[in-house]
Amino acid sequence: GHNMTIVEADGHYVDPFVVQRLFIYSGETYSVLIKADQDPTRNYWMGTNVVGRKPATPTGAAILNYYPNHPKRSPPNMAPAGPLWNDTAPRVNQSRAIKAHPGYVVPPPQRSVRVITMLNTQNRVNGHTKWGVNNFSFVLPHTPYLIALKEKYVKHAFNPTPAPDSYSPADYDIFRPPPNPNASLSDSIYRLEFGSVVDVILQNANSLTANNSETHPWHLHGHDFWVLGFGHGVYNPVKDSSKLNLVNPIMKNTVPLFPYGWTAIRFRADNPGVWFFHCHIEPHLYMGMGVVFEEGVEKVGRLPSSIMGCGQTKGHRSP
Repeated sequence: GHNMTIVEADGHYVDPFVVQRLFIYSGETYSVLIKADQDPTRNYWMGTNVVGRKPATPTGAAILNYYPNHPKRSPPNMAPAGPLWNDTAPRVNQSRAIKAHPGYVVPPPQRSVRVITMLNTQNRVNGHTKWGVNNFSFVLPHTPYLIALKEKYVKHAFNPTPAPDSYSPADYDIFRPPPNPNASLSDSIYRLEFGSVVDVILQNANSLTANNSETHPWHLHGHDFWVLGFGHGVYNPVKDSSKLNLVNPIMKNTVPLFPYGWTAIRFRADNPGVWFFHCHIEPHLYMGMGVVFEEGVEKVGRLPSSIMGCGQTKGHRSP
């Protein structure tokens, strides 16, 4: 019986808009306003439901209590049914509606110097099911990246070959399971010019199961990014780039990638260090759906010896 007004997302003010349902993905935060303007002689249900995958759990229920009603007094009606788990349209519409509040717009750079397109796929590696980006499934090296890049005694801690900036859209049908599901493990990273503006195009595809494409909430450590746009099908850099929002995009640190669609973000590589960018569904992360960005590590100060001890740093740790 109540609407919600979305006013904030991931720490940034939103141009307020009203919804009956709030779609939220792992890693995101929202603030909403609710006006208690309904019949005060009763309580009201609030419910949470699973979307993106067919739910195997009942509705999570809570009570919105109108004082002085007893907080455990059940509302007179049934708990609200959730939206259809596989109805993507209202979820995409909410994401597209999220714009920066007019008084708090952080203008994005009008151009980027690098575009990285990341094809999200489900793969097989040595007979095991994995998730990957551009046909590589991410694994962590034994020696932490920041130490490997800063300490001269560390040698060959990870594969120095740069991670691929793209895939071949003409040779890949995102609407079908991969004809060759085999992928490779990799601990390569993306090395970014410090201070540069980078676009990431997240491209979704069919999983190993026919007629199935999952929702992936992607989360970036160390930065907020501008959410420039969403689309269905294969991203076209000529046609779709002109549709991107460069006027009032919201800044976030987590953004959904919808089934068979694409999501475009832009960020400035201005935080010295090594930063993880990954699907925030934890099993997907551990199964390889992530990448690492390096920027300006030479600006990072002396590393404390207390962080040593893993991989090639064994024996260099002191209390």
